[in-house]
Amino acid sequence: MTKMVLAEGLKIDWATMPTYNTIMAVAVGAGLIGLVWLARDFLKDPSSISPSGWALNFGVLGTILTLTGAHMTLTWPLAAGGFPFDNIIFGETSLGFGLLLLFAAFGLWRRGDAILAAENPREAVKALVKPIGVFVFGLGLGLIAIAVAGIKYQLFAAPAEEPISGAFADYPMVEATFMSGLIALVGVGAVLFPFVIDRLSRGVRAGRDWVASITGWVWGITGVAFLLFGAMNFFTHIGLIVNTM
Repeated sequence: MTKMVLAEGLKIDWATMPTYNTIMAVAVGAGLIGLVWLARDFLKDPSSISPSGWALNFGVLGTILTLTGAHMTLTWPLAAGGFPFDNIIFGETSLGFGLLLLFAAFGLWRRGDAILAAENPREAVKALVKPIGVFVFGLGLGLIAIAVAGIKYQLFAAPAEEPISGAFADYPMVEATFMSGLIALVGVGAVLFPFVIDRLSRGVRAGRDWVASITGWVWGITGVAFLLFGAMNFFTHIGLIVNTM
């Protein structure tokens, strides 16, 4: 970035700096909130669930994250004048989560009604979801590793030209800690996910099980944070572009 700093301030060639982690963050936040919401309704009152409605929701979010994540993952680096590690941090994780949401949508569309009508819906969910638990667990470990890297290398700091976030440009550890903390919490929930599926299928109530409670709280809190932070970034990123053209 130091090569971009001219006498009149930071200048960026935006033709070589595509960025869309705005819509990514909103979709990730909505996806996490949706998973917690669906799980809560399933445990509280399965009859209130509309499988086709949730399939449409996860299908939309999964499509956004899969397309943007795949493009960022396969285009190396996505931004010629930017930061190659963004391909890993945002691209690969969004691709993984997007595909999980897409196949969740497919499963709900094809098997949702049958699962709710099963004699033991929890066992039916476990049989369907358990195999993917290993991948979710691995993604969780990867997210925690990203969070450690974010702190160690002071990533995520916004330049002074970016509205709101740029106010902390001289204190890179502020945004590094904030973003790394959010990513780490999502990772903790993902690491616990396979254990939640196993425990709840045995009849353990979500509100009385610490593993399920932790997963629900960390995904719910980070989901809201990512949703709001992504929405705010629609303003801050536009401001950054205007201030650095």
